[in-house]
Amino acid sequence: MNINKKKLVDGCIEKKNWAYKEMYRRYQPMLLGICYRYAKEKSEAEDILLKGFMNIFQKIHMCNSPESLEAWLRKSMINTAIDHYRKYHKRAKHEDILDHENNMIINSDQLSQLTEKEILKLIQQLPDGYRMVLNLFVFEGYSHQEIAQKLNISENTSKTQLRKARKHIALKLTDYYRQ
Repeated sequence: MNINKKKLVDGCIEKKNWAYKEMYRRYQPMLLGICYRYAKEKSEAEDILLKGFMNIFQKIHMCNSPESLEAWLRKSMINTAIDHYRKYHKRAKHEDILDHENNMIINSDQLSQLTEKEILKLIQQLPDGYRMVLNLFVFEGYSHQEIAQKLNISENTSKTQLRKARKHIALKLTDYYRQ
């Protein structure tokens, strides 16, 4: 089915089943990729994806321009992942103490030798807070101030979580290349 974005968005607004099916078929792979980065495992990513699509279908009328549909869908799915994190991942209270540990450098040559699947596995193994901040900062381009607002943490906590995520990945890479 070759349906343009405007017709697809209009069909979803009108609650047409064909439009829902086509929206899911067309954008599920891209959005599931986002969910995998925020989740610890496949089943959690799939839960986020389904909740995200429910939100998308309920709020599709808020998509201002069919031309920017992909960006709107990405943002909606990221917000769903953040909401999921807040609701289901009871985390220990973050402290606003700066981490003065030595920063470990992630060797980009080593990282470039890994497959996409291996990199995703490294990200999924991060503790929840580290994973959320890393995704928002590195992949989505949010500032520490924006991350702090979205996750209800301080900017210093966001910076610390990112630093610890990088260190965690560097340690995992070191272990990986020792084998």
